[in-house]
Amino acid sequence: MNEEATYFAKRCMDLSKQANRKGIVTFSDFLTINEQLILKQNKDKLESEYQMSGGYEYAERQMVAFIPDALFYEWDYPMQCVRIRPAYPKFAEQLSHRDVLGALMSLGIERSKIGDLIVNETDMFFFAKEEIVPYISDQLTSIRHTVVTLEIEAGSHLDYVPHFEEREAIVTSNRLDAVIAAICKISRAASLKLIQEGKIFVNGAECLHNTYYCKQGDLLSIRGFGKVRFGETLGVTKKDRIRFSYQLFT
Repeated sequence: MNEEATYFAKRCMDLSKQANRKGIVTFSDFLTINEQLILKQNKDKLESEYQMSGGYEYAERQMVAFIPDALFYEWDYPMQCVRIRPAYPKFAEQLSHRDVLGALMSLGIERSKIGDLIVNETDMFFFAKEEIVPYISDQLTSIRHTVVTLEIEAGSHLDYVPHFEEREAIVTSNRLDAVIAAICKISRAASLKLIQEGKIFVNGAECLHNTYYCKQGDLLSIRGFGKVRFGETLGVTKKDRIRFSYQLFT
């Protein structure tokens, strides 16, 4: 591990140690996929159990709860879901993920304090550590030229089903490099480079080898492209190539 990864691993161990010795649940900030991988790699060094949540199913950024063995109270993740609405819908711009993230970062907030942002044609909301939500609610009054209002959703978990597009592709095999090439419409060589550079995650774990064979239900995170759920084999072509379905999260 490099210096940054080593420091992060030690931070997780310290939170785990605090949880076990004090008998309380301790929490991390929102972790990136890379940080989640480091946590999993150091699981045997932790002094407590842990759970993760990003506020909804398939959330990419996740908060970790370190849970001591003897726990006698109920707890919840210290995060809140904040919905963004245009104050004047008739005059509102079509805002993008980048617009919303840029507005939040302009408030001087650390990225690790903010979880996933969901921005599409019908929804705009984000997850944040509850300690900074009052500040955001007070300061975030507009995004670009659109005046907005913020509403805090009840509970720390949102029953949100991500939007996705059903698509199909054809490959010579279900091997990871072939699947990535077909989904991203790039060459096998470019696909292999993405894998070797650590830009491909399968079910939350970094995958550095193209020898992995994708299975139905696998969740693929492709840096710079997005998130995909591998579907099912739909048949074989006359040239013995495999046709498969996948869901592209939008």
